[in-house]
Amino acid sequence: MNQQRPFWNPYVAGVALGLVLLGSFLIVGNGLGASGAATRLGVGAAHLVAPYEVEQNAYFGSYVGPGKNVLDDWLVFEVLGVVLGGALGAYSAGRMRRGISMGKRPVSPWTRLALAFVGGLLMGVAARFGRGCTSGQALTGGSALSLGSWVFMMCVFAGGYLFAPLVRRQWR
Repeated sequence: MNQQRPFWNPYVAGVALGLVLLGSFLIVGNGLGASGAATRLGVGAAHLVAPYEVEQNAYFGSYVGPGKNVLDDWLVFEVLGVVLGGALGAYSAGRMRRGISMGKRPVSPWTRLALAFVGGLLMGVAARFGRGCTSGQALTGGSALSLGSWVFMMCVFAGGYLFAPLVRRQWR
């Protein structure tokens, strides 16, 4: 598959995502999100390094310990499905290849990876402080007509529009 095909039509993708969200509500009884899985995997990694300390911690101990498995949550498997689905989608569109996506500004691949890691770490910490990730707020909270989720998403869009002029030259 050397020939790249176009991305999905955004309206078709939106309807498909809505059907996945509906299926998630009907099958699992919960909406979509990702930060809970990242938390569980992080706690699992810490538990491998320092099991006693993690189990004694008031917050982390709720995830691991006697009779508890850090992977015993549907979110872990949802995120695994997202990774596998993304790989299948990239492969089926002829877009699967090794490499680092670089912008037009000249930075080294290691700088790009370091900045991506720091950005992801900040997003993960913010998701824990906010008690959920953007996808959980927007998709799950928005579909449940949660006023807080709608206010959150309007603030995200407003912040994006206000911040865009500051980074616009990097897009050119």
